[in-house]
Amino acid sequence: MEVLVTGAAGFLGRQLIRELLKLGTLTNRAGQAQRIERITAFDVAALDGIDDPRVRAMTGDIADPGQIERLIGPGIDSVFHLAAIVSGQAEQDFDLGLRINFDATRALLERLRALGANSRFVMTSSVAVFGGALPATVDDAQVWAPQSSYGTEKAMADLLLADYSRRGFVDGRSLRMPTIVVRPGKPNRAASSFASGIIREPVSGAQAICPVSPDTRLWLMSPACAIQNIVHGHELPARQLTGGRVINMPGLSVSVQEMVDALRRVAGDEAAGRVVFERDAAIDAIVSSWPGNLSAVYARALGFAADGDFDSVIRHFIEDQRLAAS
Repeated sequence: MEVLVTGAAGFLGRQLIRELLKLGTLTNRAGQAQRIERITAFDVAALDGIDDPRVRAMTGDIADPGQIERLIGPGIDSVFHLAAIVSGQAEQDFDLGLRINFDATRALLERLRALGANSRFVMTSSVAVFGGALPATVDDAQVWAPQSSYGTEKAMADLLLADYSRRGFVDGRSLRMPTIVVRPGKPNRAASSFASGIIREPVSGAQAICPVSPDTRLWLMSPACAIQNIVHGHELPARQLTGGRVINMPGLSVSVQEMVDALRRVAGDEAAGRVVFERDAAIDAIVSSWPGNLSAVYARALGFAADGDFDSVIRHFIEDQRLAAS
């Protein structure tokens, strides 16, 4: 079995590849468990930290049709499409966001369509597709009304994937992910980057600036839960996807103040005191347009998982950092 992972050098991409290598098998196009023979790991940056003969690391431009032809041959059974321009960067650079978040997705789908293999195609979407006047809890029937270029690009890709799946060109699943917290490493240009920063930096002894108000409510998921759900989304039989191919993932609804309170309980007063609130109007406008709670009834019925509580998310992050340093 051959698998392609785009965005492979990113945090979730690397975690997904490690999980696939650990599992060793996936369900193939015929619906049968098959050993993973090769994972093509593709990104604009070089993949590091993974040394396995089953992994073929490649770099290049995901929006280049010639590159996509080299990536996807007749033997590709599954594609995990994680490559994206994050929300803040997509808002600052409209052309780049559109090219990577939509044009590249369409080019990947077109390549699979041309091969005619009905390969499985799993991609990650975002709650940024929602916006405007939202109810306290957004249900699965909520009309999409993105308030950012990133949200618009993700919504367009969701619609395209659904139609390609309806027509039998691919066996697609778009997983509309919560904000993933806590991400290790350096901050990125996502509008939601602060959600990891207000935990990651204080735990390491550094100050963290929070650009939104304490009562801002976020829809969150841990990295471990995200990887579990991405693999689960791939493994679901197509016959079970009766509610559509775009699925709102379950998550934790937590206010920023509740996040800081959890940090205090887990890491102490000194760590919590390192969070400083300084509003950034541009970031606040984007984040405040996102829903802070989703019912995710469809996803829960399909067996997708959510974290139990935010205290545990912080504890797991601290333990992972300890193990990585040892």
